[in-house]
Amino acid sequence: MAPLASGMDVLKPLIALLAIVNPIGIVPFFIHFTRQQSPAQRRRTMQVSAFTAFVVIAVSALAGHAIIGFFGISIASFQVGGGLLLLLSALQMLAAQPAESKPGDVTEADAKLDAGASIAVVPLTIPLLTGPATISTMIIYAQRTRHWWEQAVLVGYGVVVAAAAYLSFAASTRIAKLLGQTGINILTRLMGLILAALAVEIMADGLVELFPGLAGRR
Repeated sequence: MAPLASGMDVLKPLIALLAIVNPIGIVPFFIHFTRQQSPAQRRRTMQVSAFTAFVVIAVSALAGHAIIGFFGISIASFQVGGGLLLLLSALQMLAAQPAESKPGDVTEADAKLDAGASIAVVPLTIPLLTGPATISTMIIYAQRTRHWWEQAVLVGYGVVVAAAAYLSFAASTRIAKLLGQTGINILTRLMGLILAALAVEIMADGLVELFPGLAGRR
């Protein structure tokens, strides 16, 4: 399994995260779920959603490997499964759907969950911003780290993604007017294409670890 050695390798997790999260692609859902909120409530929703996204990414980077180890799952198997999940997410994005959503995820009922659960957490952050594909990506790349600073960089990427989500939500009205639904769909498909390429690479690494003969190893 290749470590995060070169500068480009170090940037790959951030590229994958931004492709999966695709904050601009979530703008229409943010507008939909916050349309009846006051400006103060919208700011609170943006803050909570961005912070929750950071927490999901940071915990996945720091503790994800220990969690799959507890269940006795090898990282190579997780790479194949996680890569497949990323590929499915990419195919969904190529159809202009948010990577972490599926039919039935985004409904009016989600905005009125029992026990006062905030829409900032469900559904905006989970599953729309972060979900299984995001968690899988962070665990896979965290396994490749060799130094504490590399893990710190991964956690720092969580800050970058959280900031990107917050800024996208803050500028949601202007983004929607500027790009329109067509522009947002085009951007989502472009990010899906990038994510598909990364997913194939991750799956290939896992398959080579599981089946060395695929790489001509003896």
